[in-house]
Amino acid sequence: MSRLRLLLFAILLLVGCHDSARLALLPPGSQVLAFGDSITFGSGAAPGEDYPVRLAAISGWQVHNAGIPGDTADAAQARIHAALAQTRPALVIVEIGGNDFLRRRPEAAVKDDLRAIVRAIRQSGSQVVLVAVPRLSLLGAASGRLPDSAIYAELAKEERLPLVEGVLAAILSDPTLKADPIHPNAGGYHKLADGIAEQLRRSGLLNKP
Repeated sequence: MSRLRLLLFAILLLVGCHDSARLALLPPGSQVLAFGDSITFGSGAAPGEDYPVRLAAISGWQVHNAGIPGDTADAAQARIHAALAQTRPALVIVEIGGNDFLRRRPEAAVKDDLRAIVRAIRQSGSQVVLVAVPRLSLLGAASGRLPDSAIYAELAKEERLPLVEGVLAAILSDPTLKADPIHPNAGGYHKLADGIAEQLRRSGLLNKP
């Protein structure tokens, strides 16, 4: 009986609440869309040091960078369809919301915008992975501990999405990984790509190294 309990416990640890949304393995050469704001774009680092470039090197996928500095989840709804039609991706990695928080938009409204983006992606036939974004605060900045906004975990649970949680918040809490208060540097983008890749492996999208 004790062995059975240990086995069940191990399975629960491996599955987790977000990892239950297992997705189909993507082979090398697959089309992937990185959709987001300045962090997806790579602001704060030199060209070629953004996370989509690093993720392409890790995975062997064709990763298209659709990051626009200053973009919001609200505005991004207007361009997701064109981005999908242009790239026809098998997978979309969504990282957006930080600019909405900086503009003090209600988190419930940002969550609604994210849900609309996720559903548009799914209607196109693509798979979706969500990257949690921290809600920047003076207290978090002062303490060096920026938590994820709760809306990402909520949405991931409700929509059964793989969630990359805690990675971006940890990077933006570490001065050695930041180019400025809201953007990673090259080292930070490297860690972001590695963190995303790890979640993709757990979700079944990417083979283990």
